[in-house]
Amino acid sequence: MKLYSLHTVQKLPISLNEAWTFFSNPKNLNTITPDSMKFKTISGDDKDMFAGQIIQYKISPFPFINMQWVTEITHVDDKKFFVDEQRFGPYSFWHHKHFFTAIENGVLMEDIVHYKVPFGILGQLFHPLIVRPKLEEIFAFRKQKLIELFGKL
Repeated sequence: MKLYSLHTVQKLPISLNEAWTFFSNPKNLNTITPDSMKFKTISGDDKDMFAGQIIQYKISPFPFINMQWVTEITHVDDKKFFVDEQRFGPYSFWHHKHFFTAIENGVLMEDIVHYKVPFGILGQLFHPLIVRPKLEEIFAFRKQKLIELFGKL
C-alpha cells in the first residue's frame, strides 16, 4: 500500500477567530475550490463544523467525470484544528488535518493530507501524472483565493 501526503502552509492577515469562522463553515468550501471542479455541497452544510458531521458533495475532478464525495468531520478542537476523512469518494483513503495558529499580525494555517489512490499499481502509475498535479492545482487555487479574500501576510 502506497500512502501519499501533501503539506501546505499559509499565513493570512486575519485573526484566529476570523479564520476559524470562515473554515468551520462548510459552505465556504465552494468559494475556495476551483470552478472547474463543479464543486457543490449536497447536504451537511447547514451547521458549522462539529465532530461526527457528514458532508456530501458533487465534484467533477476532470471533464466529463462526475462523482459524489462524502466526508466526515472526525475531530474538532475549537480554533486549533479539525480533521475530515473521506467515507466515499475518489480516493481509497483520505485524511485531511487543518491546523490554525495565531501568529503576530495574523494566523498560520497548515494542511496535512494523507491519501491513497485507488486501482493498485495502475493508480500509482497515474498518481504523478494526474492525481498529484490535480491536488497541487486545487491547493494552489485555494491559496490564491484566500489571498484575494483576506490579503497576504
